[in-house]
Order: sequence, then structure tokens, then C-alpha cells
Amino acid sequence: MSGSKNSRWHFSRLKRSQVAVLGASGGIGQPLSLLLKNSPLVSELSLYDIAHTPGVAADLSHIETRATVTGYMGADQLGAALKGCDVVVIPAGVPRKPGMTRDDLFNTNATIVATLADACARHCPQAMICVISNPVNSTIPITSEVMKKHGVYNPNSVFGVTTLDIVRANAFVAELKGLDPARVNVPVVGGHAGKTIIPLISQCTPKVEFPTDQLSALTGRIQEAGTEVVKAKAGAGSATLSMAYAGARFTFSLLDAMNGKEGVVECAFVRSEETECKYFSTPLLLSKNGIEKNLGLGKLSAFEEKLVAEAMDELKGSIKKGEDFVANMK
Repeated sequence: MSGSKNSRWHFSRLKRSQVAVLGASGGIGQPLSLLLKNSPLVSELSLYDIAHTPGVAADLSHIETRATVTGYMGADQLGAALKGCDVVVIPAGVPRKPGMTRDDLFNTNATIVATLADACARHCPQAMICVISNPVNSTIPITSEVMKKHGVYNPNSVFGVTTLDIVRANAFVAELKGLDPARVNVPVVGGHAGKTIIPLISQCTPKVEFPTDQLSALTGRIQEAGTEVVKAKAGAGSATLSMAYAGARFTFSLLDAMNGKEGVVECAFVRSEETECKYFSTPLLLSKNGIEKNLGLGKLSAFEEKLVAEAMDELKGSIKKGEDFVANMK
């Protein structure tokens, strides 16, 4: 853990990077902030929330890693939290309770995300924005439209974090096939809710085969995995620890790419020309510019083609709902 002179020297070669977590005191925000603090890729960690942030920041600041940690609390400190940030990760908002869909969170979380996006547009317009707050299928259009209002929208730097769908697909496939999950990679495309979540098992590496009924059950489990956790938590919230892991994984990939690492690919829900949907998640080649290249859907099986076709209407509706929300904002 504590570094030799060599690792200290290695730190000095790493690019300075300032990361903000908006919603840092929450169920996702705290473990996400811990994972970010644990990484040598982060030099400054800026933690913002409407409550408890000074305590979370004080606690994390005692960890013997490179990142300096600063806590900011309340709307009047939001600008200061964002000043100079390279990457902003947004897990702020309310979680699902049993019986709720991600869309049931819309009214509360749409307002929160719009407010935070507005602050990003004002205080760190060049930053990469990574939105975790659900419903992602609507909060990404909201973030984009707010940035447009300020004239600072860059489609290559606004990401809906769908990484948890990929992480779950990898874990479930590995479990079924007795593989090391760290070596499994299943691209997941579409959106980040129910049937808009489309795992491309046919493109899994290593190659795996499932009989039709098992493939159908596996796909359903990946699509409803969030609800599985909501039910298991029995009213105490939704996925927080696995989401924090997935959010950190995406952030680290982005930081690696921004530091010049080549060949970094992650799926995310972004502005897209790959389908008839204005926003769509596909594998993306990342670079210092954010999205370097959209790698598209690739070759789909007939089963997957059908899943994509069936997701379109719901996805378009969620996107429009987000856009309309910003259009009607005071």
C-alpha cells in the first residue's frame, strides 16, 4: 500500500486529474468516492452533496493515497466544487424502492440532474460528464439539452454510465460457464432500463454458446438485475456497491484514455447516429477527446436484432421525455 520511492516517482509522472463526485454522500457516492480515492489516476477529488460531505471528505482524506480530498456542501459551494475539474461523475438523486421503475424517479431526478448540468456548463464546460442518476435514458438528453442552452454542448464528452449492465452480464455469463469473470467481456447496447438493455452475447469474448431458452433467461436476468437487487434490499434502496464499482471502472477507463492510453473501449449511452435513436449505447473507443470513435453495433444475431427493434419505442419515448423536460423548464 504505502509506496516505495519508485511508486512515488511513478505518481509524479501521472497526469494531474481532478475528479468531482456530485452526490458524494449517498449510497453510490460514498463507495464510488472510496474507489476513486484508492486510485493513483486521481490527483484531486472534489466531493459535493447537499449534506454530510465534510464528514465523508474528512474520512477519505486519511487514506494514504495520492488524491487530495475536498468536501463541498450546499448549492452555494457547487461552483467551487466544479472549478478546474477534468471529469464529473453524477450519482446524485433518489434510488428505487420495490415496485418502482427507473422512470418513476423521473420527476425528482430530472430536476437534480438539470441543476447539476447547469452548474457544469457554467463552471467546467470542458469536463467529461458521466451521469449515473436514473433514468439514464432521460437524464442524458436532459444533460445534453442543458449544455446546449449554454452553448457548451460537446457530444463526445457526455456519457450515460451503463457499465453496470456490462459488469452484470460478465458476472452472470462467467457464473454459467465456469469462467474467470475478469476475462469475460459482453458488450451491452441500447439503453439503461428493462428491455432497452441489450446484451450482445453473440459478441462475448471468449465465445460462448447457450441454448435458446437459457439465452432468453440470461438476457432477462441481465435486463432485470437492478430490480433483483431492489427486491433483495426490501425497501433499503437499489444497487449501490456494484454501481459504485461500475462507475469507478468507467471513470478509470476515461482517465486512462485521457492520459494517452490507447485502445480503451467502454460502452456508454451517448449521442449517436448508429440507429434511428438520437441516443444509444454502443462500444466506444475513448481518447483524450472523450469519444474518439463510435464502434457501433457490430454483427448482431437474429435474436439480438429483434431485441434492438423492440427497444426502440421505449427508448425514443424516454429521450423525448428528457428533452421536453428541459424545453419546458422555467
